[in-house]
Amino acid sequence: MPTYEYKREDGTTFEIVHPMSDDALTKCPTTGQPVKRIISGGGGVVLKGSGWYVTDYKNKQNGNTKVNGSSEAPKSETSKTSGSDTKKSTPKD
Repeated sequence: MPTYEYKREDGTTFEIVHPMSDDALTKCPTTGQPVKRIISGGGGVVLKGSGWYVTDYKNKQNGNTKVNGSSEAPKSETSKTSGSDTKKSTPKD
């Protein structure tokens, strides 16, 4: 659920978490003062953990790419010769 920032009539601000489907508050839940919802900078990207690198989400050079959560192996070239044996035979003299 998103966090919304509201400004009271006396100029103080507070934050409250409620679903997007709920209407904006008109009165402060603690003081009863009229409030207006203000536009805030929002939450930035929070990267937690031991490390994050730009290369974590780039395509690999070997051709493996992720498509809809599954990895596809690179397609190998198939020979267009008819027959089961693709080796070329050398004539013996």
